[in-house]
Amino acid sequence: MRDDRPEASPKFTDPLVTASGAPRARVRLSRPSTLWFNTGTLCNIACDACYIESSPTNDRLVYITRAEVEDFLTQITRRGWPVGEIGFTGGEPFMNPEMIGMAEAALLAGHAVLILTNAMLPMMRPTMKEGIARLNAEHPGRMTLRVSLDHYRGLRHDELRGMGSFRASLKGMRWLQAEGVPMAVAGRMIWGEDDAAARQGYAALFAREGFAIDAEDPAQLVLFPEMDETAEVPEITEACWDILGKTPDSVMCATSRMVVKRHGAERPAVVSCTLLPYDPRFELGETLAEAEAEVALNHPHCATFCVLGGASCSG
Repeated sequence: MRDDRPEASPKFTDPLVTASGAPRARVRLSRPSTLWFNTGTLCNIACDACYIESSPTNDRLVYITRAEVEDFLTQITRRGWPVGEIGFTGGEPFMNPEMIGMAEAALLAGHAVLILTNAMLPMMRPTMKEGIARLNAEHPGRMTLRVSLDHYRGLRHDELRGMGSFRASLKGMRWLQAEGVPMAVAGRMIWGEDDAAARQGYAALFAREGFAIDAEDPAQLVLFPEMDETAEVPEITEACWDILGKTPDSVMCATSRMVVKRHGAERPAVVSCTLLPYDPRFELGETLAEAEAEVALNHPHCATFCVLGGASCSG
């Protein structure tokens, strides 16, 4: 007997419904608290499994400028967004020659600043060190540098980032500590450890180094779940909120957006979150007004990182 039923759609294709035909979960921007800027995808190193494929040659997202950042800071005020934090990510943000100026603009506008960095050579150039020290002195406690330390053991970290990278990052962190610059750390959960064991390992490292970082504070030590787009993951339906005991405003796209500038583009664009800078389905427009649109959870990262993983890039 012939089966005339239509084939199910592949997962993560239809923004309205899942492959099973259930209404797909959608999230509105309910409390915009963080605006991210991607400073450019160029990086001094190329790491295994970098979600944005940063490298010394990847310029798919080009350097954003202070003037472009200031335009969006003005839009924040005009739209009345209650943004407390401006985040800068890359690539390696300190590759961008205007990084200090962009951070200064955000601080002068009254926002806290979070800069994601590997704390290696680009951050340690004299002009960047001078700028970091100056901003920290002029705006004490309002600028935090979150350093990527994939694991508290150097060999594990270097597996992903290259031999010697752990030592180089620690050198940068020691300088930040000596300057009194607030620090946080981002680690990765890809070696089978549970949260408690990982935090205990990082706590021992911080104690040995004298770093003023509380490993039990999830804002000071962020442990990111692994993001594998090839893994089999469930789609998030509207019914999942009740099943999982969560609400739409608990995920990152309810609280943040990211500004990117694509290679060859005349102007920056706004995307739904830090994890999806390249996917055109998650580009919302060129202004914050357009970026207030709802976001369909139509990507594996929406499930593994945000809804099921419970992670956020914000501080």
